[in-house]
Amino acid sequence: MFAVDVHTHTRFFHGFESRPTPVDPVGARALAVVARYRGLDGVAFTNHDYTADFAVPGLVTIPGIEVSTTRGHVLVIGPDPPAATRVGGMTPAEVVDLAHQRDCAAIVAHPYRNSTVRAVEAPFDAIEINGKHPRTRDSVERLAEGHDLPTVGGSDAHYPFEVGRAHTLVDADELTPAAVVDAIRDCRVAPRVDTWLPHSLLRALYRRIHSEKGHLTEPEWLSPGVGSPPGEE
Repeated sequence: MFAVDVHTHTRFFHGFESRPTPVDPVGARALAVVARYRGLDGVAFTNHDYTADFAVPGLVTIPGIEVSTTRGHVLVIGPDPPAATRVGGMTPAEVVDLAHQRDCAAIVAHPYRNSTVRAVEAPFDAIEINGKHPRTRDSVERLAEGHDLPTVGGSDAHYPFEVGRAHTLVDADELTPAAVVDAIRDCRVAPRVDTWLPHSLLRALYRRIHSEKGHLTEPEWLSPGVGSPPGEE
Protein backbone atom coordinates (compact mmCIF):
# COMPACT_ATOMS: atom_id res chain seq x y z
CA MET A 1 0.00 0.00 0.00
CA PHE A 2 1.39 3.38 -1.02
CA ALA A 3 0.41 6.91 0.04
CA VAL A 4 0.15 9.24 -2.95
CA ASP A 5 -1.03 12.84 -3.23
CA VAL A 6 -2.68 12.92 -6.68
CA HIS A 7 -3.16 16.71 -6.91
CA THR A 8 -0.24 19.07 -6.29
CA HIS A 9 1.27 22.15 -7.89
CA THR A 10 4.96 22.98 -8.21
CA ARG A 11 4.69 26.68 -8.92
CA PHE A 12 3.71 29.14 -6.23
CA PHE A 13 1.78 31.57 -8.41
CA HIS A 14 -0.60 31.17 -11.32
CA GLY A 15 -1.93 33.24 -14.16
CA PHE A 16 1.13 32.88 -16.39
CA GLU A 17 1.15 31.46 -19.89
CA SER A 18 0.77 27.69 -19.92
CA ARG A 19 4.46 26.84 -19.91
CA PRO A 20 7.03 25.83 -17.30
CA THR A 21 8.47 28.75 -15.36
CA PRO A 22 11.84 29.07 -13.59
CA VAL A 23 10.27 28.62 -10.14
CA ASP A 24 9.04 25.10 -10.96
CA PRO A 25 12.16 23.11 -9.94
CA VAL A 26 12.31 25.05 -6.68
CA GLY A 27 8.65 24.36 -5.96
CA ALA A 28 9.00 20.69 -6.85
CA ARG A 29 11.94 20.15 -4.55
CA ALA A 30 10.35 22.05 -1.66
CA LEU A 31 7.13 20.10 -2.07
CA ALA A 32 9.06 16.82 -2.11
CA VAL A 33 10.80 17.64 1.16
CA VAL A 34 7.46 18.18 2.91
CA ALA A 35 5.90 15.14 1.25
CA ARG A 36 8.67 12.86 2.48
CA TYR A 37 8.41 14.34 5.98
CA ARG A 38 4.68 13.53 6.01
CA GLY A 39 5.27 9.94 5.00
CA LEU A 40 4.09 10.10 1.40
CA ASP A 41 5.51 7.64 -1.09
CA GLY A 42 4.63 9.64 -4.18
CA VAL A 43 2.99 12.76 -5.59
CA ALA A 44 1.40 13.70 -8.88
CA PHE A 45 2.52 17.08 -10.16
CA THR A 46 -0.62 18.57 -11.74
CA ASN A 47 0.06 22.16 -12.69
CA HIS A 48 -2.65 24.12 -14.45
CA ASP A 49 -2.59 23.31 -18.15
CA TYR A 50 0.96 22.03 -18.46
CA THR A 51 2.86 18.97 -17.33
CA ALA A 52 5.84 19.40 -15.02
CA ASP A 53 7.85 16.19 -15.25
CA PHE A 54 10.45 16.40 -12.48
CA ALA A 55 12.35 13.67 -10.69
CA VAL A 56 12.95 14.41 -7.01
CA PRO A 57 15.09 12.36 -4.60
CA GLY A 58 13.34 9.85 -2.35
CA LEU A 59 9.87 10.27 -3.85
CA VAL A 60 8.03 8.73 -6.79
CA THR A 61 6.59 11.40 -9.06
CA ILE A 62 3.54 10.73 -11.20
CA PRO A 63 3.27 12.90 -14.33
CA GLY A 64 0.06 14.88 -14.47
CA ILE A 65 -1.80 17.99 -15.51
CA GLU A 66 -4.89 19.85 -14.27
CA VAL A 67 -6.82 20.68 -17.42
CA SER A 68 -9.05 23.77 -17.44
CA THR A 69 -12.00 22.51 -19.48
CA THR A 70 -15.12 24.37 -20.59
CA ARG A 71 -16.87 23.19 -17.44
CA GLY A 72 -14.15 23.16 -14.77
CA HIS A 73 -11.01 21.22 -13.91
CA VAL A 74 -10.09 17.62 -14.72
CA LEU A 75 -6.94 15.91 -13.46
CA VAL A 76 -5.08 13.73 -15.93
CA ILE A 77 -2.39 11.55 -14.34
CA GLY A 78 -0.39 8.61 -15.61
CA PRO A 79 2.54 7.66 -17.82
CA ASP A 80 1.93 10.13 -20.65
CA PRO A 81 -0.31 13.15 -19.93
CA PRO A 82 -0.43 15.94 -22.54
CA ALA A 83 2.46 18.38 -22.30
CA ALA A 84 0.16 21.41 -22.34
CA THR A 85 -3.48 22.34 -22.89
CA ARG A 86 -5.25 25.58 -23.76
CA VAL A 87 -7.45 27.04 -21.03
CA GLY A 88 -11.06 26.31 -21.96
CA GLY A 89 -9.94 24.61 -25.14
CA MET A 90 -11.59 21.23 -24.54
CA THR A 91 -14.78 19.85 -23.08
CA PRO A 92 -14.52 17.41 -20.16
CA ALA A 93 -15.47 14.52 -22.45
CA GLU A 94 -12.68 15.44 -24.86
CA VAL A 95 -10.20 15.49 -21.97
CA VAL A 96 -11.33 12.04 -20.83
CA ASP A 97 -10.86 10.69 -24.37
CA LEU A 98 -7.40 12.26 -24.54
CA ALA A 99 -6.44 10.84 -21.15
CA HIS A 100 -7.49 7.33 -22.11
CA GLN A 101 -5.68 7.53 -25.44
CA ARG A 102 -2.51 8.31 -23.48
CA ASP A 103 -3.04 5.52 -20.89
CA CYS A 104 -3.85 8.03 -18.13
CA ALA A 105 -6.64 8.33 -15.57
CA ALA A 106 -9.14 11.20 -15.80
CA ILE A 107 -10.33 12.48 -12.42
CA VAL A 108 -13.03 15.04 -11.64
CA ALA A 109 -11.26 17.67 -9.55
CA HIS A 110 -13.02 19.50 -6.67
CA PRO A 111 -16.51 18.81 -8.09
CA TYR A 112 -18.27 21.40 -5.90
CA ARG A 113 -15.88 24.29 -6.44
CA ASN A 114 -16.11 26.40 -9.59
CA SER A 115 -17.14 23.41 -11.66
CA THR A 116 -20.03 21.63 -13.30
CA VAL A 117 -17.90 18.78 -14.59
CA ARG A 118 -19.80 16.52 -12.18
CA ALA A 119 -22.88 16.85 -14.43
CA VAL A 120 -21.08 15.69 -17.57
CA GLU A 121 -21.76 12.18 -18.82
CA ALA A 122 -18.28 10.88 -19.63
CA PRO A 123 -16.27 7.80 -18.61
CA PHE A 124 -14.24 9.40 -15.81
CA ASP A 125 -12.05 7.12 -13.73
CA ALA A 126 -12.51 8.72 -10.29
CA ILE A 127 -13.77 11.75 -8.38
CA GLU A 128 -11.56 13.74 -6.05
CA ILE A 129 -12.05 14.56 -2.38
CA ASN A 130 -10.17 17.84 -2.38
CA GLY A 131 -7.91 18.88 0.49
CA LYS A 132 -9.13 22.46 0.43
CA HIS A 133 -12.77 21.49 0.99
CA PRO A 134 -13.05 18.02 2.60
CA ARG A 135 -16.36 19.13 4.15
CA THR A 136 -17.90 18.03 0.83
CA ARG A 137 -16.68 14.47 1.33
CA ASP A 138 -20.13 12.98 1.96
CA SER A 139 -21.48 14.70 -1.14
CA VAL A 140 -18.52 13.59 -3.25
CA GLU A 141 -18.87 9.99 -2.06
CA ARG A 142 -22.57 10.05 -2.87
CA LEU A 143 -21.80 11.46 -6.30
CA ALA A 144 -19.14 8.80 -6.89
CA GLU A 145 -21.46 6.02 -5.77
CA GLY A 146 -24.09 7.24 -8.21
CA HIS A 147 -21.59 6.98 -11.04
CA ASP A 148 -20.00 3.76 -9.75
CA LEU A 149 -16.60 5.44 -9.46
CA PRO A 150 -13.89 5.36 -6.78
CA THR A 151 -12.85 8.43 -4.83
CA VAL A 152 -9.29 9.64 -4.48
CA GLY A 153 -7.69 12.25 -2.22
CA GLY A 154 -5.62 15.18 -3.41
CA SER A 155 -4.28 18.10 -1.40
CA ASP A 156 -4.51 20.66 -4.23
CA ALA A 157 -1.34 22.08 -2.68
CA HIS A 158 -0.22 25.35 -4.19
CA TYR A 159 2.38 25.78 -1.45
CA PRO A 160 4.67 23.00 -0.16
CA PHE A 161 3.34 23.03 3.41
CA GLU A 162 -0.10 22.00 2.10
CA VAL A 163 0.99 18.73 0.50
CA GLY A 164 -0.53 15.55 1.88
CA ARG A 165 -3.45 17.15 3.71
CA ALA A 166 -5.56 14.88 1.51
CA HIS A 167 -4.01 11.93 -0.27
CA THR A 168 -4.76 8.50 -1.68
CA LEU A 169 -3.85 5.01 -0.49
CA VAL A 170 -2.93 2.98 -3.55
CA ASP A 171 -3.02 -0.80 -3.38
CA ALA A 172 -0.27 -1.89 -5.79
CA ASP A 173 2.77 -4.13 -5.88
CA GLU A 174 4.97 -1.28 -7.08
CA LEU A 175 4.54 2.46 -7.34
CA THR A 176 4.68 3.51 -10.97
CA PRO A 177 2.46 5.85 -13.03
CA ALA A 178 0.91 2.87 -14.81
CA ALA A 179 0.29 1.04 -11.52
CA VAL A 180 -1.50 4.09 -10.08
CA VAL A 181 -3.75 4.27 -13.15
CA ASP A 182 -4.54 0.55 -12.90
CA ALA A 183 -5.32 0.84 -9.18
CA ILE A 184 -7.72 3.73 -9.78
CA ARG A 185 -9.54 1.88 -12.55
CA ASP A 186 -9.74 -1.28 -10.43
CA CYS A 187 -11.04 0.69 -7.40
CA ARG A 188 -7.96 -0.27 -5.36
CA VAL A 189 -7.68 3.23 -3.92
CA ALA A 190 -8.95 4.99 -0.80
CA PRO A 191 -8.86 8.69 0.15
CA ARG A 192 -7.39 9.96 3.41
CA VAL A 193 -7.85 13.46 4.89
CA ASP A 194 -5.50 14.98 7.46
CA THR A 195 -7.25 16.60 10.44
CA TRP A 196 -4.15 18.49 11.66
CA LEU A 197 -5.32 21.78 13.22
CA PRO A 198 -3.30 24.12 10.94
CA HIS A 199 -4.82 22.41 7.92
CA SER A 200 -8.31 22.80 9.38
CA LEU A 201 -7.73 26.50 9.95
CA LEU A 202 -6.42 26.93 6.43
CA ARG A 203 -9.48 25.15 5.03
CA ALA A 204 -11.73 27.65 6.82
CA LEU A 205 -9.77 30.45 5.16
CA TYR A 206 -10.09 28.85 1.73
CA ARG A 207 -13.82 28.36 2.26
CA ARG A 208 -14.24 32.05 3.05
CA ILE A 209 -12.19 33.11 0.03
CA HIS A 210 -13.97 30.79 -2.38
CA SER A 211 -17.38 31.67 -0.96
CA GLU A 212 -16.71 35.37 -1.52
CA LYS A 213 -15.70 34.57 -5.09
CA GLY A 214 -18.92 32.60 -5.59
CA HIS A 215 -16.99 29.43 -6.49
CA LEU A 216 -18.67 27.02 -4.07
CA THR A 217 -21.72 24.98 -5.03
CA GLU A 218 -24.00 23.03 -2.72
CA PRO A 219 -25.11 19.65 -4.09
CA GLU A 220 -28.63 19.49 -5.48
CA TRP A 221 -29.39 15.83 -5.75
CA LEU A 222 -32.68 16.19 -7.56
CA SER A 223 -31.06 18.26 -10.29
CA PRO A 224 -27.26 17.99 -10.06
CA GLY A 225 -25.19 20.40 -12.06
CA VAL A 226 -27.76 23.21 -12.21
CA GLY A 227 -26.09 26.55 -12.84
CA SER A 228 -23.89 28.13 -15.46
CA PRO A 229 -20.57 26.39 -16.03
CA PRO A 230 -17.42 28.47 -15.66
CA GLY A 231 -16.94 30.66 -18.71
CA GLU A 232 -20.48 30.18 -19.96
CA GLU A 233 -23.55 32.36 -19.69
